[in-house]
Amino acid sequence: MKVNIDTVIVGPRVVLVPYMKEHVLKYHEWMLSEELRALTASEPLSLEEEYEMQGARVVVTVTLSSPELAPTAKWQSDEDKLTFIVLSREATSGALEDEVLSPTDARLGQLPMIGDVNIFLYGTLEQLRRPLSAAKASGEGGGDEEDVDAHAEVEIMIAEPAFRRRGLALETLQLMLGYATGQPQGFRAAPSSTEFSQSAPTLEPLPQKHTFPASPCSLQILPERLVTRISDTNVPSIRLFERLGFEITKRVEVFGEVEMMYRRV
Repeated sequence: MKVNIDTVIVGPRVVLVPYMKEHVLKYHEWMLSEELRALTASEPLSLEEEYEMQGARVVVTVTLSSPELAPTAKWQSDEDKLTFIVLSREATSGALEDEVLSPTDARLGQLPMIGDVNIFLYGTLEQLRRPLSAAKASGEGGGDEEDVDAHAEVEIMIAEPAFRRRGLALETLQLMLGYATGQPQGFRAAPSSTEFSQSAPTLEPLPQKHTFPASPCSLQILPERLVTRISDTNVPSIRLFERLGFEITKRVEVFGEVEMMYRRV
């Protein structure tokens, strides 16, 4: 997406960078896993198709050792999908969060690639910035039903097993959602030990040591337009989104999924 082509978001333990051609081979290796394809509802693609999806057109025979590429603008011009690759910085020292980084910074190339996070836009930005209450009121008066249905679907994958169950997905989502909505401190997390108690838990803010781009993201999506769809057997992911203020609003039995919407006021 054009809005994040030069964007790097640095958190205490993860760094979010745009999806670039140097990430494609590792991503392709991940998608050879039937488990990951099932969890992400992804179809198997050839390496060449993965490069084309990223936006790099293969112009000669591609081998695993040395793909030769000519860049195109496919991924860069995609206006309905915001994608970041997730890098772990747990083993690094140095204050990356004290500076604004370029995606091509050599230091980022030393960080392990552990997953990705996406937001898919269904509707125009004007619709995604409009309060649902206003859209529903307009719809009752003969307005466009598409205004009510417009939403932004959130997906996250921590593909490397060694990096799961360590809070990295939570931090990634806090950074991604804060960036896309223009509310960096808006996505506080309920502590895991109390998030399902009847009393309102104390919410944990996004850690202070993080760096967003100097210019805010132009998307400015309303949080109430955020949606995620998760396998109804993927309990850890359901719990993760509940911690961030999402609630189950629909069960789609035919697909074995639950739909969750952001509901925290």
